[in-house]
Amino acid sequence: MSQLKCIIIDDDEIDRLTVLSYVKKFSFINILGVFSSAIEALNSEFINEADILFSDIDMPELSGIELRKKIATIPVCVFITSYPEHAADSYEVETFDFLIKPLNFERFQSTISRIEMYFSMLHKANLYDKIENQDEIFIKEGHTQIKLNCKDILYLEALKDYTLIVTPTKKHCVLSSLGNLLKENHFNSFIRIHRSFAIQKSFIKKIGTNDIHLNNDILLPIGRSYKENLKLIV
Repeated sequence: MSQLKCIIIDDDEIDRLTVLSYVKKFSFINILGVFSSAIEALNSEFINEADILFSDIDMPELSGIELRKKIATIPVCVFITSYPEHAADSYEVETFDFLIKPLNFERFQSTISRIEMYFSMLHKANLYDKIENQDEIFIKEGHTQIKLNCKDILYLEALKDYTLIVTPTKKHCVLSSLGNLLKENHFNSFIRIHRSFAIQKSFIKKIGTNDIHLNNDILLPIGRSYKENLKLIV
């Protein structure tokens, strides 16, 4: 994979250095800048070049969430904070992941793996074609086309302007937002349960308070603002 560029922002020096030391362990990430405030980062010449933003939330003058609103063009934003109560607000500003301090390397490594997969998917993103049978779509992969039956799709996962179409055997990335896909007749059997996920009722095994269990031992979160949609399931 080609080099990804990141910036790191935290007003706490120890936390800032911790994130820096962790990021340095991944050779495919180039660190453009390390900043002690959102204002400092915003005024940096690197701000529009970054692929990844690692940022604290509670900072003087300008919070991480306020900063994210100003630089929404950065593809991936990861918030690292001591306050889990900020999680709900963070996902309203295109947050890729939300990490709680003190930062754990194994959890951080998991985030990096997801980031790596995300950019890899973007690099080889497939388009899809509708066909006359509304239960089927064609996924383009290179010079070939694969026909998918929509009834075989376990769930859809949002990746900003792209969507992962997940089947029991493979994940396909298509150049369309989750919101736009759900407007298509092909996906009218899907129910959105989270900002990032939509599922098919037929694959549900169990509904918990905050998550849903699907076939193949898949566990997906239920978003607070989407709990009303559960009435369409039960």
